[in-house]
Amino acid sequence: MTIASHIAELKRKHETLSTAVEQAQRAPGIDDLHVAELKKQKLKLKEEISRLQGA
Repeated sequence: MTIASHIAELKRKHETLSTAVEQAQRAPGIDDLHVAELKKQKLKLKEEISRLQGA
């Protein structure tokens, strides 16, 4: 897997998590810890993308 394809896959996962966060925040009775965990995963992906783009 090339770096470019890896970055593209990470961006796809990041977008999927963005959608999941938005849906979770709109859902009644959703656990705030679940939303926080999704946001944490999203941030880790964003950091990894930035790290790879800088390499």
